[in-house]
Amino acid sequence: MAKVCDITGKKTQIGGKYSNRTRATQFNPSGKTKRAPNLQKRRIFVPEIEKTVTITVSTKGLRTIAKNGAFKTLKEAKLI
Repeated sequence: MAKVCDITGKKTQIGGKYSNRTRATQFNPSGKTKRAPNLQKRRIFVPEIEKTVTITVSTKGLRTIAKNGAFKTLKEAKLI
């Protein structure tokens, strides 16, 4: 299963471990690194349809649900 947020679409990013200044002055032995998003598996009750939906969501996605409401956010993400 891919590490992707169902609401925001955040996914794993790939980047380096050294700053540009360090890279300019010394050999970079570590190569690339993965930066995973902060994903949570949550069960969210949607009162409009009287069902519980299980989603994998980032913490920013949880804040979006808290702000806009579960039904509206999940409907925009095409999960219900």
